[in-house]
Amino acid sequence: MTRIRDLHDKWMQDGAYRQEYGALEGEFALAAALIRARADAGLTQEQLAERMGTKQEVVARWEGGKVMPSTRTLGRIARATGTRLEIRFVAGAEHRA
Repeated sequence: MTRIRDLHDKWMQDGAYRQEYGALEGEFALAAALIRARADAGLTQEQLAERMGTKQEVVARWEGGKVMPSTRTLGRIARATGTRLEIRFVAGAEHRA
């Protein structure tokens, strides 16, 4: 049985794959931040959904990166998890001196 991690490691040797994967870094970081905020609040996806007046499936899509939440929705997630939303732009390595 082939593991996903093994396939990813193999594919990362392909420059085109690596470039496309890197382009998704922000989306991966957002999904990880959503999961972390929910987990740190001690909530399940279902509990977060209930607090927000939505369904667990919607939370799963945000956390899985299938749907990008709006900034308004990010604010609602922050309130539901007892956190504060902070959005920043950070210069990339190619822009640093």
